[in-house]
Amino acid sequence: MYRSGRSVRIRARTRTSQAACSRCGTVSQRVHSSYERRVCDTAVGGQEIVLHLRVRRFRCENDDCGRKTFAEQVTGLTVRYGRYSVPLRTLLQTIALALGGRAGARLTHRLATAVNRMTLIRLIRSLPDPKPGDGPQVLGVDDFALRRGHTYGTILIDIATSQPVDVLPERSSDALAAWLSKHPDVEIICRDRAGCYADGAARGAPQAIQVADRWHMWRNLGEAVERTVTKHRAHLRDLVVATSPGEVPASAPVTTPSAGELAPCEPRSDRLAERTRRRYALVHQLLTQGRDLRAIARELNLARNTVRRFARASDPEELLVHNGTGKRPKMIEEYAGYLRQRWEQGCTNAAQLYQEVTAMGYGGTGRSVREYVRPWRSQIAIVLPPPPPTVRQATGWFLRHPDTLEADDHQHLQTLTAACPALAAVREHVRSFAQMMTRLTGDGLEQWMKRIQADDLPELHSFVTGLRRDFDAAKAGLILPHSSGKVEGHVNRIKMLKRQMYGRANPDLLRKRILLAD
Repeated sequence: MYRSGRSVRIRARTRTSQAACSRCGTVSQRVHSSYERRVCDTAVGGQEIVLHLRVRRFRCENDDCGRKTFAEQVTGLTVRYGRYSVPLRTLLQTIALALGGRAGARLTHRLATAVNRMTLIRLIRSLPDPKPGDGPQVLGVDDFALRRGHTYGTILIDIATSQPVDVLPERSSDALAAWLSKHPDVEIICRDRAGCYADGAARGAPQAIQVADRWHMWRNLGEAVERTVTKHRAHLRDLVVATSPGEVPASAPVTTPSAGELAPCEPRSDRLAERTRRRYALVHQLLTQGRDLRAIARELNLARNTVRRFARASDPEELLVHNGTGKRPKMIEEYAGYLRQRWEQGCTNAAQLYQEVTAMGYGGTGRSVREYVRPWRSQIAIVLPPPPPTVRQATGWFLRHPDTLEADDHQHLQTLTAACPALAAVREHVRSFAQMMTRLTGDGLEQWMKRIQADDLPELHSFVTGLRRDFDAAKAGLILPHSSGKVEGHVNRIKMLKRQMYGRANPDLLRKRILLAD
């Protein structure tokens, strides 16, 4: 044993004196030759293990065997033409089935047994299919997309063990009937309400009981209820009492400031303000000494208009921007108190306010008034009436369990059914069907269908028509405890497998992973 780079290499040889032919099984002791083969084994301590194994080649003593010589194999360690030991091959196959090619290859680099993605894919394809059995007693059938909208396959699940039994390359009644004819032990078939599977099950296993999935029946009923609510959606608007546009509830808070309330003006203390105050003091100091504006401008290195502006100001704060906003005081701010007072009194029309302040001596434009009062509009609490419930929301009230409804939804449902007799009848029919579905009391399905036919509910009539075409399977679905829930779970798993395999999800490779992955 020695170390070479990141690998640990072990030299070994076999000690057996005889071996069995791999083709005919004849035991031979006649040694033909020997050679050295390299076999990768599972990593130990983060180091790759490579076995340099010296094996012998024997002569086959069976004259009828087409193989003249054969190499001996170490049980549990080597296989014919295998470059990986049996434990390592099993480990790599498990990784490939769980993660696929690319993700599995990334994991093998962490396990010090690095292989590429194509090797993992070949290991998956080399696995044998599960041994065909007599067939499950309870079979689940559903379709899955090989290419959505174009090509579909069929997955068969043993409901008792939740394990996939087989994968059919197409979605057709002929394929299902052919498979069922080879497995006569199937007694119950759980399926959705697709017509092709109903026909295939009837032709391939006429003795089996077909069970329509309860979830699919409930979904079809929900679609019929939604169409009924859509027909009577005018009653949904009556559930909300509209509030007039100008009406504001008494509880709404008033956030507008009080009349005449102005934010206090704090003196600025930034660098520009300090420089302005110093220049103001120098200009007025030179003016008291009798200097003219031109001389002051030359001495302070300022423009003459700038010196004139400093000289005319009675206070340095007049030269600073107003309140640190970056803007000089506006003409409209002289009328701020009056505008706030009028705004609180309810006058929010900018044109009217402009006319009033113009009469008071304001010389600006109406646009300035509109811009000045615009921030105040966001402080008005605009109360809009809540929108009426949507058709989808109302349909949920009918389909949800009454104990899970919120108080407002329950009250809306009571008001809606009291105002519309058709929706009241729908509510009772949905409740009766839900009781049959949850309590598995499907013996009353025929009476339930007759009650619906007696009412003027054409949308539910179409649902009943579909049930009558598949009556035996629908009744069995409301009596027997079996469903297609486990099949739907495997369909979701197939979607995950397809995403893992990117563009290499060929049918044969996908079938192996569906049937063999844990």
